Amino acid sequence: MRRDAPAVFVGDVALDEYFEADTWVMPGNKALIRTLDSYVGGSIANAARVHAGFGGATEFVSLLNRGELTARMLAALERGGVGVPRMLYDETIGDPRNLIFLVEGEHIVFTPDVDDRPMRIPAESLGELARPGYLYTTLNRAERLRCGAADAVSVLQTLRGSGRRLVFDLDVEGLEDGDLALLRGAHLVMMNDRGFEKSFGADGAEADVRAWLDDNEVEVLLRSQAAAGATGYTREGTHVVSGYRVPVVDVTGAGDTLGGALVFALGEGWPLQRAMAFAVAAASRSVMHMGPNGGIATVDQVQRFAEEFGVQPSV
Repeated sequence: MRRDAPAVFVGDVALDEYFEADTWVMPGNKALIRTLDSYVGGSIANAARVHAGFGGATEFVSLLNRGELTARMLAALERGGVGVPRMLYDETIGDPRNLIFLVEGEHIVFTPDVDDRPMRIPAESLGELARPGYLYTTLNRAERLRCGAADAVSVLQTLRGSGRRLVFDLDVEGLEDGDLALLRGAHLVMMNDRGFEKSFGADGAEADVRAWLDDNEVEVLLRSQAAAGATGYTREGTHVVSGYRVPVVDVTGAGDTLGGALVFALGEGWPLQRAMAFAVAAASRSVMHMGPNGGIATVDQVQRFAEEFGVQPSV
């Protein structure tokens, strides 16, 4: 087992407010919606809580105000085993919220644009973060990182040079030329089917993906494929993991669960195939639960889920 520094998750935490309707409406129409529960969520915070739930040493960094909602969110993270010793604060930032609408088995998330100002990491904190381990983030957050006069690319180079293995969750965004300086040298880049199609086309060839990995010195590109499972591309080969057919309650947070579980498994030193199988099982289990935190589980719970639904994670 590796003895790395805690995995660090850099990104958003927010209050996820849920609503439900019977059908989607077209512009100009009206619909009655039902107000459901609210949860402490946010994509990267969800992934951090999943990672901590499995027993991984976990830290979370974001840029927040010091208001009542922030206190509530940070308390929830700490109760879940997520440390926040290097949190960044700015009193002029608004409260982060996500509005999530559940309709006909699908969901749409509206995220108000609260702030996109730089995340200025003190030199002391950067020195503490510059240790071997994983760092999980998004391109939007990564490009906001600063430390003194150092820009985002320089901060990421410092972290990589220390042995930090960088994991980027691109979700639906896909790849753009302007992103490559940030992604260069990453350990793993994740995206879902939509992001993959934007980047490599609907029928993206394995050779094209491997060429991109080689050109940008990225070790793994993971394509998450919802119920179909996931495909992992490396410069040496391709790893395929089948998905699960389960009753879906809420898909919110499934991708975050996949990412948090994958970082945990890789941090434990598991081979990529086994880590992917575990992450797919964890994500599939999560959609059977309501709320963004449905993926929080123990390793044993995920393994029992895989056994119950007839697929045993590869070892």
